[in-house]
Amino acid sequence: MKSYNRTTVTAALPYANGPIHIGHLAGCYLPADIYVRYLRMRGKEVAFVCGSDEHGMAITMKARKENVTPTVIVDRYNAMMQEALSDFGVSFDIYSRTSSPKHADVASSFFKKLDEKGTFEVRETDQYYDPVAQQFLADRYITGTCPKCKSENAYGDQCEQCGATLSPMDLINPKSTLSDAAPEIRKTKNWFLPLDKLAPKIRSYIESHPNWKPNVLGQCKSWLDSGDGLQPRSMTRDLDWGVSVPIAGAEGKVLYVWFDAPLGYITATQELFGDQWEKWWKADDTRLVHFIGKDNIVFHSIIFPAILMEHGDYILPEDIPANEFLNLEGEKLSTSKNWAVWLHEYLEDFPGKQDALRYTLCATMPEAKDNDFTWSDFQLRNNSELASILGNLVNRVMVLNNKYYQGVVQELGKSSTDADLLNSIVIQRDKVSHSLDAYRFREGLSEAMNLARIGNKYLADEEPWKKIKTDPQRTSEIMGTVTQFIAALSGIFDPFIPFSAEKIRSMLGISPLLWSDLNGKVLVMPGSKVGEAKLLFEKIEDHEVETQKAKLKKTS
Repeated sequence: MKSYNRTTVTAALPYANGPIHIGHLAGCYLPADIYVRYLRMRGKEVAFVCGSDEHGMAITMKARKENVTPTVIVDRYNAMMQEALSDFGVSFDIYSRTSSPKHADVASSFFKKLDEKGTFEVRETDQYYDPVAQQFLADRYITGTCPKCKSENAYGDQCEQCGATLSPMDLINPKSTLSDAAPEIRKTKNWFLPLDKLAPKIRSYIESHPNWKPNVLGQCKSWLDSGDGLQPRSMTRDLDWGVSVPIAGAEGKVLYVWFDAPLGYITATQELFGDQWEKWWKADDTRLVHFIGKDNIVFHSIIFPAILMEHGDYILPEDIPANEFLNLEGEKLSTSKNWAVWLHEYLEDFPGKQDALRYTLCATMPEAKDNDFTWSDFQLRNNSELASILGNLVNRVMVLNNKYYQGVVQELGKSSTDADLLNSIVIQRDKVSHSLDAYRFREGLSEAMNLARIGNKYLADEEPWKKIKTDPQRTSEIMGTVTQFIAALSGIFDPFIPFSAEKIRSMLGISPLLWSDLNGKVLVMPGSKVGEAKLLFEKIEDHEVETQKAKLKKTS
């Protein structure tokens, strides 16, 4: 397997037309953050870039609905999304936006380069036109019946019910979302990316990555192997909101959002590193990893790589660990129906409990298939796992250290049981590594919690609260050993629940750890003094859960 010196990690650019909910967090931002935190702990060179996608159809539709300009919408939600993700510890190196002048320059230069190379095919095509609104209709301004699943609310580019990728002409009984009028077909000129001609290169690229997740490969192959194969896709649109097409003869047109948006990753990297940005996108020893949801697979595995290939100077995505969808209480998340748990509202109801949600979303992450978040499961995992297993262990160790030794850290024990406990740190660390390297975050979290279980068993078996009366020397060794153990636990859990990991380190008086530090050796100097015990996790009460369930029923 090829070795890399650095990794560029991207998380899907969220549309700046609404707040962030738990489906977004579980889909790509949490797994990306866990992975990046893990790479940083391993001392790897990594850049974690993201930003708001501010040129999508959903934004102009929102602006029309509120009777404001698109700028008002994107400014509002750019700030809201950035704050929510930061509040949950998503540790971007930069969070940018695609409405910036810098991004317009990047996207324009890309388009001009491909145009100069003769990549595009200029075509006059039939397109739907709203005679009432008097404008051509982009894909998302058209709804109708899906020809595949018969859902009556399919968009002109995708059916969100069955996930099928569509074109506006596929829809049955189409209508304009601007006026509800039946659209007319009129001629317009646009610039097309000839995916049909690029298909052999795209297929070769995809087939060179057999280790991609099955859901990603499955979608790619369904596109490549469909009856019509890959088809040319327009990279321009007849709109007035977006990056203007930077060539003569394309006045009044903007870049297609899926040409424009992924280039936002490159813009963000340029903003982050200045003149040193190129090694993150052009060096052969750099690995590019996209974290996305399943609705973005095709764009990141076929269209964006095709654009990069045609440009010629850029590395291609090495991995695209896309997740499936997260449901809520057995039903599909719906922003329009307000069937969602919004991150900013969660923090109002559960202040300081970011890690309880991070933990639950990781434990139920939809890695291979759609999964379900329920408030009852959230309560159970917080109370029975975080509080009763990890929190209880840390609390007992801290309380006993202060009770027996006034907080002074004792020397490590040398018995076989002590050695076994310390060796378990290395064993479980390597299991977590194996899982995270393969993007199996649920499995990695489970192995981390298994380490906490091992520590609880050690403490229960050794019973220092009894031995203190009969064998104070052995009690000192037990407490010295288990104190080093909970320090290592803070490192193992750091990628998953960073706020709680920092609380443990704060109690112990130690600095952030590297992955290599988790080797069963001394992490807290014997003779140093630890702080007072502080409760790591509070129990979630029944009435809190019932309040959340009632809130959903009220808004659904």
